[in-house]
Amino acid sequence: MNGTNAGGEVAIGLDLGGTNIKAGIVNGAGEMLRRWSLPTQPHQGGEALLQRVGGVIKTLEGEAMAQGWRVRGAGIGSAGQVDSVNGVVKGATANLPGWAGMKLGSRLASLTGLPVSVDNDANAMAFGEAWVGAGRRWRDFVCVTLGTGVGGCLVINRRPYRGLNGYAGEIGHHVIVDGGRPCNCGRSGCFEQYASVTALMGMVRDLRGEADGLNLPENVFAAAGKGQEPALGIIGEYARNIAVGLANLVHLFDPEGIVIGGAVTKQGELLLNPVRRELAGFLLPVYGESPNVEIVAARLGDDGGVIGAAAGFFET
Repeated sequence: MNGTNAGGEVAIGLDLGGTNIKAGIVNGAGEMLRRWSLPTQPHQGGEALLQRVGGVIKTLEGEAMAQGWRVRGAGIGSAGQVDSVNGVVKGATANLPGWAGMKLGSRLASLTGLPVSVDNDANAMAFGEAWVGAGRRWRDFVCVTLGTGVGGCLVINRRPYRGLNGYAGEIGHHVIVDGGRPCNCGRSGCFEQYASVTALMGMVRDLRGEADGLNLPENVFAAAGKGQEPALGIIGEYARNIAVGLANLVHLFDPEGIVIGGAVTKQGELLLNPVRRELAGFLLPVYGESPNVEIVAARLGDDGGVIGAAAGFFET
């Protein structure tokens, strides 16, 4: 969406990952008026990344001012564990060296002169889906992102639930296999090691010569959709892995629905249908007596984190 917003108010949203910084100008209807993306370049260190993010905000602020739009502020969804109250990145992955401990909110406010809000990237995506995406018809739902890792957020009363310290929603690191695959968090058997796109492609590599030509996730799904082995078996196992983790979430939270995001959800029903089938077998019988929890794909795609990061300046 690259619409007009003459004389209106906007916010700047940023989705900060280990590979790319996605950014945009968002209006009060949740529309992306401008989009921008650039490499994160995390190898340059935390301070360089901070300056890079500040530069993106100033550039987009200039674009907004040139269009006659008033900028309410800038919202950032960052990978890692985030203290959203104080705007501090408390913990960061190895993909963002020097980022842990960054006082992102106050530093960026000083650099840009704008009000700045900071949250975890999965929380931001969930907020976007709750505001104008696939979750807008529900009050309580779970959002799960399947990508290089696995992230998530519990949405209660249409707002991300952050927990005592702001770290709630580390769905990727609840253990589903005792003594299972080592995880980069230092533990073993985490959901992330079985449900991420990284895990999916690891399953392909484990087959070695049997999986020739299945070098991309879309190739695996396309072959499975045609009933071809070994792709059919890989997707079946992958769907079961996802369903195990989702069953735990359903038993804990009894949500109205589950929104699944991340690059792999571009496969749509090729992924969601087998997950739905497998999930039914892991749930307690009582869940079959009430309306079944819905599982849907995220609607906002790559824009979700950007729109959600900006949402707080409009959704109060």
